[in-house]
Amino acid sequence: MNALNIIKQGTDTLIGEEDLKSKMASNKPLRVKLGVDPTRPDLTFGHLVVFNKLRQFQELGHQAVLIIGDYTAMIGDPSGRSATRPVLSTEEVQINAKTYLDQVFKVLDKDKTEVRYNSEWFKDMTFADSLNLARKMTVARMLERDDFSKRYQHNTPISIVEFLYPLVQGYDSIMVQADVELGGTDQLFNLLVGRILQKDAGMSEQAVICMPLLVGLDGVQKMSKSYDNYISFNDTAKDMFGKIMSISDDTMWVYYELLLLKTPHEVEQLKDAHPMAMKKALAQALVSRFYSPEQGAHELAQFESVFSKGNLPEDMPEFSFASLSPELTMNLIDLIAATQLFPSKKEIRRLLEQGSVKVDNEKATDPFMPIEVTQDAHIFQIGKRVYFKLLP
Repeated sequence: MNALNIIKQGTDTLIGEEDLKSKMASNKPLRVKLGVDPTRPDLTFGHLVVFNKLRQFQELGHQAVLIIGDYTAMIGDPSGRSATRPVLSTEEVQINAKTYLDQVFKVLDKDKTEVRYNSEWFKDMTFADSLNLARKMTVARMLERDDFSKRYQHNTPISIVEFLYPLVQGYDSIMVQADVELGGTDQLFNLLVGRILQKDAGMSEQAVICMPLLVGLDGVQKMSKSYDNYISFNDTAKDMFGKIMSISDDTMWVYYELLLLKTPHEVEQLKDAHPMAMKKALAQALVSRFYSPEQGAHELAQFESVFSKGNLPEDMPEFSFASLSPELTMNLIDLIAATQLFPSKKEIRRLLEQGSVKVDNEKATDPFMPIEVTQDAHIFQIGKRVYFKLLP
């Protein structure tokens, strides 16, 4: 596969292909920009799709330019949003930015990545500079954006600051002299603004490459922490393996293409195998990538032992009753919440209502069912992946 075909593999949109070909023919390393706003502490496999493409550019000898949007994160990217994002504090952004860098180099080659923070150039901007930048775009042009257009038609507020966001992101492309910018399909308008600003500045326009948005674990909506349908880079190996095993067969093939970079032809060949075997292979491959081949093999063995043979996991956490409560009795939902294995009681209540909780292999649906201290240990199973042992 030649270099251009590798770059085009799996992409949804490529704008500026002819200029890109010319630049590649010069054998000069391209500056390939990807911006991420540290609005949350964890990266998800939705981010992995664009990081994979940036890694491909690195392997072809090009320069990755990763922009940590510490300044733009305080504005909030309106892409795909039906309402204004909440404003983050400087401290929240800085904490999230540090965790991003801890995670991105699980995918990117650190030695071939130039990391920039867009506060480098925006913090010193004057109000006059901001006004000059705002003159580059009209309100009518901004309302061409699908999400802005829908919000305007439904009388949903759009702040002036949100209108500025695409200009701010586009200005990043000028400052780092980007030859290519990557993003998801929901970023297309923002990426095109970068081309407009570069042309206005007399620069060569960046090529724009948009990657498909990865569908989440539900197989319907895009992967998002807001929809609780995500896999994060920081998930434990066990949770990562279990979440992948929970996806549908149709979603699995999408993951093979976008996360393992298999071509459509390769995926068609893989479909000749049993879907369960291929899902295990997918889960093992991704866990191996983020942890180690040994950890991937271990999680596969654990999964097969528990789910294929009906055994209990060997490494389930253990809690003593006294460590969870000073009382001799607790209701079921409070006890599960006290283990801190789940982010909220709301999530536990949902699992109880779905009949996904078992105590000693008996289904439990009453959140207020009393659990008392006894001489025997109890085994709790919550959902498909979480087990724990309650000791006397």
